[in-house]
Amino acid sequence: MAANNTPQGCGANLDSIYYNLCDLTAVWGVVLEAVAAAGVVFSLVLFISLLAGVPFMRDKNRRSSVALHASFLVCTVGLFCLTFAFIVGKDFSTCASRRFLFGVLFGGCFACLLMQCVRLNILARRDDGPQAWPLWLGAVGLWLVEVVINTEWLIITVVRHPQAPLNATVDIGRAAATPCKIANADFAMALIYVMTLILATVLASLAIMAGKHKKWKKEGIFISVVALLSVGIWVAWIVMYVYGNERGGGPAWDDPTLAIALVSNGWVFVILYSIPEICCSSADDESEQDFGNDLYPSRGVGYETILKEQSSQNMFIENKAFSLDEPNQASKPVSPYSGYTGQLRSSVYQPTELALITKAVSNAPEPSFDMVIPRASANSAATSGSSTPSTHPDYRNATHVQTNGNSGLQRTSQW
Repeated sequence: MAANNTPQGCGANLDSIYYNLCDLTAVWGVVLEAVAAAGVVFSLVLFISLLAGVPFMRDKNRRSSVALHASFLVCTVGLFCLTFAFIVGKDFSTCASRRFLFGVLFGGCFACLLMQCVRLNILARRDDGPQAWPLWLGAVGLWLVEVVINTEWLIITVVRHPQAPLNATVDIGRAAATPCKIANADFAMALIYVMTLILATVLASLAIMAGKHKKWKKEGIFISVVALLSVGIWVAWIVMYVYGNERGGGPAWDDPTLAIALVSNGWVFVILYSIPEICCSSADDESEQDFGNDLYPSRGVGYETILKEQSSQNMFIENKAFSLDEPNQASKPVSPYSGYTGQLRSSVYQPTELALITKAVSNAPEPSFDMVIPRASANSAATSGSSTPSTHPDYRNATHVQTNGNSGLQRTSQW
């Protein structure tokens, strides 16, 4: 008989509380199970990608949000995992986890989003955000408030209503466990603090639009969309859970309603916040790297260019004082690199003015005695009193005979 009561798709020895995970006639359980499992895997991939990209983040304002985003992804993974507690049947452990973790996980997500809004409000106005640890501690403080509320509520209700005997074979007996003895309206009222965090996130995200830095407004838009969609999801499931199920589908629709709320809100977090946040961080890092490469193209090449310019100046700059003394070598081609020694100009010998004058005097041209006709000097004869004319040449009136191809001899005065 037990085999006949087993739903299609489930094993014969499977406990009845797990029938929704494999029952092909109740498709909602199988579909939500698959979607929640995909959400867990995708969130873990994003978490690893976020941590792997931390060493490549150069902007300190981006790095300050890593702790909040990582905590946000951890809570999102918890939401997808909690979906399985609403798919399986009710017993003490599943009912306790439902009541406690539903508000705690949502409170962690919205606490992180609220502190992200605080960070973006500061950045949108000053373009210089706070450090990471005050933001993360603020999120932890907001989250601990919900932890205390749910812990106190769960302890008080369990102590006031002791656990009833459980029937291992009947689902009604399982539902009689103390954590499951709670009205739908009470479950929704216990989440008032989480609703307050959602409204605060909406208002804080809209305040980001009043900033003057457009770079950070884009992230504020994503948070605003996530917060507004979350408000719609929460309004829908609360209305359905508190009023709609009692009038329409009955208690059998309570678990699917809460499971759908968890999965849908989790995927909103992943698609509309986590993915754009990681993409914006990587895009900003690539743009900063490209800007750095354009600003400093290549320091090695620039330094070598400077050395080449100095070498070219040393090769072609000449000392005009010594160029006067060099013989004419126009007929002999000389390489411009022949006199290059590789020394800088500051290390080359620079002659002083005295050295230049001494060198110029020593290199003065000697008088030419070619074809000079000696003549007697009257001054020298008068001075010495001798009748022998002087044979010393008079350079003032001497003539220099040169050979000309056209006119023969030509006289040139020697001064």
